[in-house]
Amino acid sequence: MEDSITSATATSPAMSTPKNHTHHRFHSVPQHKPNLSFNSFVIIIASIISILVVFAIFLLIVMFRRLKSVRKHDDSCNESGSINNGTSSRFIAHTTISLNCSPDVKARCLYGGSIRTPPSRYGGVQVFTYKELELATDKFSEANVISNGGLGVMYKGVLEDGTMAAIKRLHRDGKQGERGFRMEVDLLSRLSCPYLVKLLGYCADQHHRILIYEFMPSGNLQQHLHHPSNQHRPLDWGNRLIIALDCARGLEFLHEHASPTVIHRDFKCSNILLDENLRAKVSNFGLAKMGSDKINGQILTRVLGTTGYLAPEYASKGKLTTKSDVYSYGVVLLQLLTGRVPVDIKRPPGEHVLVSWALPRLTNREKIDEMVDPAIQGQYSKKDLIQVAAIAAMCVQPAADYRPLMVDVVQSLIPLVKNFNSSASIRFH
Repeated sequence: MEDSITSATATSPAMSTPKNHTHHRFHSVPQHKPNLSFNSFVIIIASIISILVVFAIFLLIVMFRRLKSVRKHDDSCNESGSINNGTSSRFIAHTTISLNCSPDVKARCLYGGSIRTPPSRYGGVQVFTYKELELATDKFSEANVISNGGLGVMYKGVLEDGTMAAIKRLHRDGKQGERGFRMEVDLLSRLSCPYLVKLLGYCADQHHRILIYEFMPSGNLQQHLHHPSNQHRPLDWGNRLIIALDCARGLEFLHEHASPTVIHRDFKCSNILLDENLRAKVSNFGLAKMGSDKINGQILTRVLGTTGYLAPEYASKGKLTTKSDVYSYGVVLLQLLTGRVPVDIKRPPGEHVLVSWALPRLTNREKIDEMVDPAIQGQYSKKDLIQVAAIAAMCVQPAADYRPLMVDVVQSLIPLVKNFNSSASIRFH
């Protein structure tokens, strides 16, 4: 019994030895695992930190660029009200007036929503109440009516500070009238050019839509050319040249110095206003359209405008470009040259449409004199007449690509005006 116990005891160390060896071998393998796991953990943490650093740098760059663009935007808004005539002038159009919102009655402004304190000015123009304009026009008296057009009635009025103004009360004819009102306010509150009529203010009280312009005492070009009277005297050759140049400069500003380009779309004699010195300004931007910044960029749009002034590609296919305005300008230049209206069915066959009748004669030196308005016969040199006729012929070309840019028209007219011996002393820029 003791031998067996001794034997068992003796064998136990021998048996335990391999167990111990086995135990040591079991622990010797995983001794490297903690080191491998720690290194992997360090690499993962470092990668995450690197990614976060890169992302933070990216966010800082984005925020910096955004802040820079906002500052540029603010600078452009501050400068847009002081644009002067010149090649460096730029107009940045911002459509801040939502076309989908109804003007808030209590706000007396164009902004929808819950504005309770009306601004006294918007983009450099004043916001008027309906009562203020009633007082200015003697309750829109018939005695103060200047003209009655398709979009509204123009009244002469005196503002509270004594300023004489032309006050246009728009007809309530749905979306087109509303669009025209908003377009005029948005454009003219930001445009500043001596050859565009100045917007003094507007009124959007309740359903009223009223525009207030600077007063042009000599009326419009249509009245002087086709309805002369004691108030609207006939224009001599010198006046017509100056008016042609003023209008060309106005369109040049819209086409070349506005960004995006502005296409007037309704350029005609009745939208050319004259001051006390018979200097011209372009008016009525209700149908204006923002054009493409691309060269020869065109817009497909609904045909709007006045018969006789519409470019062929626009009238037939709705293709609108700055060259559409050039065509309309050419028609006005023909009116200044001939004294005729664009369409006159009372004239003999073949002479109903001014452009069709005039175009073949404009390049015939012997027939040019026959075209000229009798009111200015003998007031011009044959050389000047031929040059003006050539400009008109280029502007009313049927193909838009053959028409000149307005900047080229301006450069062609400047020497003609400067060389004309006029009694008036006129300063040219």
